[in-house]
Amino acid sequence: MDNTEGTHISITARTQAGTLINVRAEDSNELDQLIASSLDAIKSAVIELEATARIAAKNTPPMAPAQVAAALGASIIDTPPSINGRNCPHGRMTAIQGTGKDGNMYRGYFCPAPKGALDKCKKNQYVFAGTPQWNTFVPDQVK
Repeated sequence: MDNTEGTHISITARTQAGTLINVRAEDSNELDQLIASSLDAIKSAVIELEATARIAAKNTPPMAPAQVAAALGASIIDTPPSINGRNCPHGRMTAIQGTGKDGNMYRGYFCPAPKGALDKCKKNQYVFAGTPQWNTFVPDQVK
């Protein structure tokens, strides 16, 4: 009987390292024969493969951040965060504290891109009164 026309028996086993072993047969007799004749060969091959993978993993140094970024098509923004600071795609955000037109005090982080820049971040990140961040906020500018 052709595999595409009838049913078959399939067994899948997973090793402790996660390697999958698949055995397929047309009937239970063939499955018994396949398992009996190849069990030791499969076991030794899996042990060798997993040992090789462990050795390779130990001998492969971790990728540097620049290598990861290059592999993902990304770039690294090399700007340290400020105290209580935040970053955006344009660099370190400016911590500003001031009084709004309504007379209420505000604190927040603002994009450092020049005013009117087309790619300037649209959302400022405000710190709300009553939160722990409000009490520990250190402004770069006071307005």
